[in-house]
Order: sequence, then C-alpha cells, then structure tokens
Amino acid sequence: MDRTEKREFVASLAAVFAETSMVVVTRNDGLTVADVTDLRRRVRAAGATYKVAKNRLAHLALAGTQFEGIAPLLKGPTAISWSEEPVAVAKVLVEFAKTNEKLVLLGGSLGSQTLNVEGVKALAELPSLDTLRAQLVGLISTPATRVAGVLQAPAGQLARVFGAYAKTGEAA
Repeated sequence: MDRTEKREFVASLAAVFAETSMVVVTRNDGLTVADVTDLRRRVRAAGATYKVAKNRLAHLALAGTQFEGIAPLLKGPTAISWSEEPVAVAKVLVEFAKTNEKLVLLGGSLGSQTLNVEGVKALAELPSLDTLRAQLVGLISTPATRVAGVLQAPAGQLARVFGAYAKTGEAA
C-alpha cells in the first residue's frame, strides 16, 4: 500500500466508525482461507462486515471516534467486524468461535461502551432486533385481547342467567 491508499483506507474506516453502532475485535491467528471465507459469508449474511486491517491504520481511524476504547485490543493478527445491529455481528462471531478455536474474541465496543469478551458473548445471547419488535407487538396486543375477553364475559354471563330464568319460568 502506498501513502494515498493508506490515507483512503483510514478515511473509509473512520467513516465506518462514525456510522456504525457496534465493533468487535477478534484474533484470527491460524485461520485457513476456507475458514475466513466461510466466516465472511456468515458475517455478510447477518448484515455485518469483517475486515482484516493493519493495526496502525486502524488506530489512526479510531482516533476521535466513539470506539477509541478498543485501540488496546489491536495487537497482533486482529480483525475488526462491525454492524448497524449490535446483536447480529456478536452472534455470528460467537457462534463461529465456538466451532473454530482459531478465532478468538478479544472484545468490542457498543457505542462508547467498551465490552470485554464476556460482554460480547452476553450481547450475542440477546434476541435480534426483529425478534424484540415481535415480542413487543405481542405484549401490546395481549392486553387488548384480554380486555375484549373480559368485556364480553359479563354480557355472556347475563345472557346465560336470563336463559336459565326463562327455562325455569317455562317449566313452572
């Protein structure tokens, strides 16, 4: 890479850090090309990006962003993954790290909040944004269904009582 390419790379990475909400740092020492290809495919399917970047250039791109806290993690053969939806990138990387011991999670950052490995794993256990939205809609619609059932119950009970009185009156 010459100087202009490096400047362009730092500028593009800084733009990514300005737009994204979640960044995860991994150590990718010893991953085969097939493993990396599989990981990139999975990450892309989740709507995230996986990038191996020179640590010095990544440090320059991190300067002045909300993700400055992950700079100490950038030592050795590292890769950066990011996504707009925080759970998606964490979930894919944690699942891949369970099946491939050569990918090691180092930590990450959710906005300005720096996360350790346990924080990234905890974030991966959360349901996705779409699942949370569905659960919220379910919670909102459930009380309305119950209210409708409660409002219909007294009318049904009154009708049964009147029906019982009518039958007893006809029998007498």
